[in-house]
Amino acid sequence: MTNPADGAARVDSAVAALGLSVDIVERGDARSLEEAAANVGVEPSQVVKTLVLKRSDGTYVFALVPGGRALSWPKIRAVLGVNKVQMPRPEQALEATGFERGTIVPLGSTTAWPVIADATISGRVALGAGRPGHSLLTEAEPLLHALDATVADISDPE
Repeated sequence: MTNPADGAARVDSAVAALGLSVDIVERGDARSLEEAAANVGVEPSQVVKTLVLKRSDGTYVFALVPGGRALSWPKIRAVLGVNKVQMPRPEQALEATGFERGTIVPLGSTTAWPVIADATISGRVALGAGRPGHSLLTEAEPLLHALDATVADISDPE
């Protein structure tokens, strides 16, 4: 089993290997999207949630959804070309990625699962940083390019 404490080192290694310019900042305990955004100096729409989704064949995919938007199940199923996809249990997500919920980010995952990013993601964004209470700040375009992300309409306004 993966040690969640290794997450920070895996993220740092992935960032270096991909040549991304990032800032890791302390987010603290935020009670809302607005508070999390304010704590790291971005707008709520710039906070990107990394969701781990499990396909019926037992494989996973990362879905990146900006703050103020919710994953659209019909849209993500259409993009993936599947009839069923679901959120795994926390222990399944940990096993699939090496990250605890709240720290998940595609960078440094123990398995490089495919990434589907919502088409509204742009500019400077904040994501999980592989360590509790922290966010990774970077520019969306180079991040999505480095992750070879599929960019598609996968969300609806909350």
